[in-house]
Amino acid sequence: MPHTLADTISDPVPIVSMSVSTDNHVQIGGRKSELAQCQNNIVRALIEKEFPELSCDVLALNTLGDQVLNKPLYSFGGKSLWTKELEILLVEGVGQYPRLDLIVHSLKDMPTTLPDEFELGCILHREDPRDALVMKAGSPYKSLADLPAGSVVGTSSIRRSAQLLRNYPHLKFESVRGNVHTRLAKLDDPEGTYSCLMLANAGLTRLGLAHRITTLLDAPDMYYAVGQGALGIEIRKGDEKMKNILKRLEDLPTTLCCLAERSLMRYLEGGCSVPLGVKTNFDEESNQLSLKACIVSPDGTKVVEDGYEMRVTTKEDAEALGIKVGDLLIAKGGRDILAAIDFTRINQRPNILSDGSATSSPAPASPALNSSAILPSPAQAKQVN
Repeated sequence: MPHTLADTISDPVPIVSMSVSTDNHVQIGGRKSELAQCQNNIVRALIEKEFPELSCDVLALNTLGDQVLNKPLYSFGGKSLWTKELEILLVEGVGQYPRLDLIVHSLKDMPTTLPDEFELGCILHREDPRDALVMKAGSPYKSLADLPAGSVVGTSSIRRSAQLLRNYPHLKFESVRGNVHTRLAKLDDPEGTYSCLMLANAGLTRLGLAHRITTLLDAPDMYYAVGQGALGIEIRKGDEKMKNILKRLEDLPTTLCCLAERSLMRYLEGGCSVPLGVKTNFDEESNQLSLKACIVSPDGTKVVEDGYEMRVTTKEDAEALGIKVGDLLIAKGGRDILAAIDFTRINQRPNILSDGSATSSPAPASPALNSSAILPSPAQAKQVN
């Protein structure tokens, strides 16, 4: 019998057949955070608007990435922690969990290389992908340059902290985890250590929190993450029903930009989280796609930047552009920067010493993970009809 992802579940209970007709029903899966549920509902609304004859349900799960909140994700598994449990259900229903037809992802959290059973079904219209600076409530400061030396910036992103260390070496950086509201509460705590947070503009906007944004950061000071601001839909490979539905939802300019970005990351990283920032733009009149990118060492002391622009008319063209920019970065030493990164030593942000050098504390041991509990309990899931 062929091996499937569901085989990794310890003692799975019998699969429950769904009573809803598969001809006019779409089962959506996604994470359970407030932002994820907002994104799940965006996809649901788009499908029901384009296909009023279809009904949609949303199954929201707490993934492992949602449950381990005391460590940066890159230190114990990275992007796959957002996807594994949901991908199991994309293959087949398990127990009380229905089989999914699609998974809604923040594209920046979606691995650039998917398991053989799955494919990227489509990419939706992108919110402004830039990073947002959010100051503590009542703060008189309006920019990172205004902050006093030693001020603490909250971010769990190597990409952000590396670029900020390069441009603002007088600041300190500490990891901050949790959902957006939790992070904002930590920021605004009068006894808290954070002076500001770095968050994605798209998430704040979707949650109705754009009013908390102090300013948006742009390249060359801050290149954004690959896929940031876009939603990616994962489906079973070869699922023609889902492909036909998703064709109506796909945003082509966003798709071309994000495919170029993801191709670049795939070409450089081979699956690991890396401090890679990008900026893309697609001109619909000329079909010119530009991709700029930077790779920065975690301590901010080494950086390579480059970019390229070409006429793009197919998705394959976009992916070729990503590889082209990857070659340009490698020629400048980008792969050497990536090869030198020790991910076991960057659980804590580098501290800038009085002599200008950087040091970091060793990462604590990763928490023990229970491989027999890949799917959360039913109480941690939410089915929305």
